[in-house]
Amino acid sequence: MLPSAYGLPAAILLTLGGALSCFAGYRLFRIVLVIIGFILGAMLASSMMGVTNTTGMIVAALVGGIAGALVLGFAYFIGIALVGAGLGALVAHVGWSYIRSGEPPAVLVIVLSILGAIGAMLLQRYAGIVATAFFGAWIVVVGLAAASDRVAGRAASAGEVWILYPLTPAPGHPWVPFAWIVLGLIGTGVQLGITGRKR
Repeated sequence: MLPSAYGLPAAILLTLGGALSCFAGYRLFRIVLVIIGFILGAMLASSMMGVTNTTGMIVAALVGGIAGALVLGFAYFIGIALVGAGLGALVAHVGWSYIRSGEPPAVLVIVLSILGAIGAMLLQRYAGIVATAFFGAWIVVVGLAAASDRVAGRAASAGEVWILYPLTPAPGHPWVPFAWIVLGLIGTGVQLGITGRKR
């Protein structure tokens, strides 16, 4: 959650960070973990502040982002498992949104998260490539959707806040899941063929 005025710069940073993850995530896996940790930490910490406390939201986002970046940056193997678990949770949320409205059952999210974590640990290189490509693609698509809303003037007024819902497909953007899959597949191909090759 950020003040509305910061929505467009945040959306641009999301898009750039997502592109880095999507197309060079395995080669730069530790950097990508730091970026993902920063985004998650900033999102969680800033959501704990009141909507009228602009300074508090910004400080909380920075402190939470730095804490998240440090946690994932230093916890490489835990980071691999968390990336796999996160990808499993993302698949559960996106897939469920096409079956029914609302949140997916907790059991489904937990099972897919556990399977994602186990798969990521067993197949680290390939899991790292696929997970960073699809995570990056999702971040790019969410960032582009948010940026297009801001540019089109559908942003909240200056006194309101911008809330990022990174696991929920954007309402009014039916192209989001399809763009995510196509961009994720392209990112996976680029990493397998170019940026993620073994040296």
